[in-house]
This record gives sequence, structure tokens and C-alpha cells, in this order.
Amino acid sequence: MTETVDVPIIAPELPAYAHPGDAGADLVSAEALRLEPGERALVGTGVRVAVPDGYAAFVVPRSGLATKHGVTIVNSPGTVDAGYRGELKVTLLNTDAREPYDIAVGDRIAQLIIMPVARARFVPVDALESSARGEGGFGSTGYTNETRNPS
Repeated sequence: MTETVDVPIIAPELPAYAHPGDAGADLVSAEALRLEPGERALVGTGVRVAVPDGYAAFVVPRSGLATKHGVTIVNSPGTVDAGYRGELKVTLLNTDAREPYDIAVGDRIAQLIIMPVARARFVPVDALESSARGEGGFGSTGYTNETRNPS
């Protein structure tokens, strides 16, 4: 069973889940604008929320916008802390090198995911436990497709 949490909201249009079981609710633009190729803009949604303590909201791109038009979110995921009460705004970027992208009021521009978050207690130590991965990162596991990384 999926946990449901009440999130107080002020919005001209409530975020909505497109399908049962979706993790993200669609956020829509509260303004009309054109994103030229390579341009980014901070786009208002008109949405203000009071995320409960113990939760955070994350603003993430819509896969259809990214795939079909090259429009994504620069700071993805955008983190909305429980104490924030301002308008949710989305920094959109048009990655298409040739085509502008027009956004109308009411267009779906991002998704909002509400998740429980743990509060960390950072404990200073002199050394960390070893792990199978160790310090490997940034491509250390290589590629599975040999055509990308011929030997």
C-alpha cells in the first residue's frame, strides 16, 4: 500500500498524477515564454506548499519534454525543504541546438515527488569502513558495450 501524506498547498492548478501509481505529480507553468536554443529560464508554477517535517519535495524533469524537445531542468532534482514556503519555480533549459520551445500557461513543465527523508547525524571518525567499491567512482566500473570502450 502506498503511503499518503497531506501537503497543504496554495495553487492556481493543483499538481496532478497522470496515472495510478505515478511517483511524480505534474507541475504546470504559470507563465508563457519562449526558450531559444541553449536558453534557460526560471519559470513560475504559482504553487506554494508546506511539506511536512520528515519529508522533502523534489522537482524533476518530465521525460517526454526531454526526449521530444530537449527541455530539461538545470538543477535536477530541485530540492524543496520542509521549511520553504515560497513559490515553486523551475529552471528549464532548452538543450536543442536548433529549435526554440514555446511554453504556454498550463503546460506541464516538471514533476513534483514527495518523499520521506532521514535526518543525518554526522559522526566524525578517523577512518571509514572498507567496501567492495572503495574509492572507485566517475566511470570506474567501465562500460558494458565493448564498442564504446574497445581494448
